[in-house]
Amino acid sequence: MAASPSTARAINDRLALRLLQQEGPLTAGRLKQLTGLSRPTVADLVERLTASGLISVVGESGEQRRGPNAKLYGIVADRAHLAALDIRTEGVAVLVSDLLGHVLAEASVPIDDDTGTGTAVEQAVSLVERATKEAGADRLHTLGIGAPGLIDPASGDLRDSSGLPEWHRRLVAALQERFPRTRVSVENETNLAALAEQRDGAARDRDTFVLLWFGMGIGAALVLDGTLRRGASGGAGEIGFLPVPGTTGLPSATDCGGGFHSLAGAGAIAGLAAEYGVTATAAAPEPQAAALVRAAVDHAHRGSLTEAPARFLDALADRVALGAAAVVAVLDPGCVVLAGEIGRAGGDTLALRVQDRLARLSPLPTEVRPSTLGGGAVLRGALLTARDRAQDELFAPRSASRTHPADHAGAAGSGPPV
Repeated sequence: MAASPSTARAINDRLALRLLQQEGPLTAGRLKQLTGLSRPTVADLVERLTASGLISVVGESGEQRRGPNAKLYGIVADRAHLAALDIRTEGVAVLVSDLLGHVLAEASVPIDDDTGTGTAVEQAVSLVERATKEAGADRLHTLGIGAPGLIDPASGDLRDSSGLPEWHRRLVAALQERFPRTRVSVENETNLAALAEQRDGAARDRDTFVLLWFGMGIGAALVLDGTLRRGASGGAGEIGFLPVPGTTGLPSATDCGGGFHSLAGAGAIAGLAAEYGVTATAAAPEPQAAALVRAAVDHAHRGSLTEAPARFLDALADRVALGAAAVVAVLDPGCVVLAGEIGRAGGDTLALRVQDRLARLSPLPTEVRPSTLGGGAVLRGALLTARDRAQDELFAPRSASRTHPADHAGAAGSGPPV
């Protein structure tokens, strides 16, 4: 079925914007080559996108060329400003970027356990306001938030979860109130880390993989056939509750003690390190367990495989493999990414140990990779999500002008989504 003129314009415009995002500034002639569109159609879309404020002339293609055909067009990066917020139990971190994702400002603030709910909320909101001002933004178009806990798949709200501070839920509402013109969205932190690893990190070549997050908390994210799977209630990946051998009891609906968390949570890893005499000093806000794992890896590279740090890593790999094997048996993802501060601290040294144990526990071939983004993956994922949502809205021009329906871009669906 032939596309209507308005649909053809929208598809062609989005294709051109995607190319400008991926390739950088381009001439109209280069856009013609890359899109396969006719010269009049490209001229129309350039005029349309310029009038809408989405692109502008940013230079010329070369010293030897002058005139209209030499003009370089680029996306107007300050057409919209975006923010990403990483909410942790011990504080928050924020960054503000332009429409292309270039970071303009970033900041963080610790929030103590004994800080009152109202004070904690105000500290976090003020941090976002200061970062926005530092970035030179008049307003935020989209704010992406990563938070621990469950996100209601129907409402998109952060659900009330035991063990998490009250200010987490209050903060989302406060941000929506303080930034009424901003599109605010919340996503589970581990899911955002998986999106970041899929786009820019360890899983760039994988459509199907599982990310296991080991930081202050523990969790998993499932990406199957290129799509993040959240589950019926938004709780897919709550592997802290997974019953595994080696614990002193069983988890309950309200307490993951006795589950996989009891073996591979940050506190359990610190306790395991103490059994082997591994010590280290953590730099805040890094979990102590991450510093211990990093110290063991450094020592294992220099020392004997029979020394205590290497044996600690072997014991940790045994524990991690138990949870990973259960996930692999159900999903057969082919790839597991060890993420979070602890996963990154273990690097290839821990990943290879876990992969070796998985090969003994499961007949399903599974590659285990360390995160390349570490603790920063949540902020990166929140920014990518905010950028995608802003571009989805802004890169859909509604203005009408001359069109050439027969010149509709057949390649509009190729390449990664904007």
